[in-house]
Amino acid sequence: MMRHVDDSGLPGVRAGRSKSPHLFLFRIVSIRQLSLCGIIVLSLTAPPAAQAQLRPLEPIPWRAFDDGNVITAEVGASQLFDQRASLAGTSGILTELANFSFTWRTGRVAVEAAGTGQRFFQEQSRFATPYPFVEPAVNNRRYDSGDYRASTVVRLTPDSFPVTGVLRFGTRLPTTDATTGLDRDASDFFATVGAAGHRGILTLSGEAGLSINGTREQFYEQDDLILYAARAELHLGFATPDILVAGQEHGYNHSSIRGVENLSELRAGVRFGDRRWLRAEVVKGMAIFSPSAGILLTAGLVR
Repeated sequence: MMRHVDDSGLPGVRAGRSKSPHLFLFRIVSIRQLSLCGIIVLSLTAPPAAQAQLRPLEPIPWRAFDDGNVITAEVGASQLFDQRASLAGTSGILTELANFSFTWRTGRVAVEAAGTGQRFFQEQSRFATPYPFVEPAVNNRRYDSGDYRASTVVRLTPDSFPVTGVLRFGTRLPTTDATTGLDRDASDFFATVGAAGHRGILTLSGEAGLSINGTREQFYEQDDLILYAARAELHLGFATPDILVAGQEHGYNHSSIRGVENLSELRAGVRFGDRRWLRAEVVKGMAIFSPSAGILLTAGLVR
């Protein structure tokens, strides 16, 4: 039997004339070529509908740009406590199985495919009325697959530069539907810029950008959020402890739309191994719609 809780926590530039007809035609052709490239990119990355996130966007896969690395792969699982499912209006224990990330790099460009195979949600309390389209839980349990996401990371700085600067852009791909109450059936697109650098045994990395999220509101079909992530790592031989903060935030004087709330997680962990590794992280939520606590276990390799 779920206990009921009252606190919801919801919250001009004018173009000049061309002096040459040949130059004018060249500009038209160039614009058409750029437009065609843009359409091709969007057709390869944009789904008809994508599901949003219960969790913040994972950081840039920085190890893909280490010398000699071509493939980076990870698989793992997590369990998170007091996680809120906004559309269902409930909170409980979220278990994620088959979390995965696969990154392939060629030259200065890396392509990433990542996501979650299965999510199982055990409801423990209710904080709001569910959306009308959300189906009731069976024995206080919900499950779904996803989200899945695809992104491209482009290195912007020379290989000899002491700091690695990148541009990352991508989309969240479709899962099932919104009736499970765990996520929205709406399109999300994101872009961030980031930098990473080494000094002795210390590695610092960070990124910031924008996410354009679809919503379930009829009169507010999208919502824009600021994305951020920062990590510090200490390379101590076989063990590499690290601390990470990642999240999404609305700007000042901007109220969140249900299903697109502020998220923030503080993680502390340790990675054992280098080319092949095991990582354990503990999670502390820093926002009301993030879990109060949790643990993440991951195994990975680079080649």
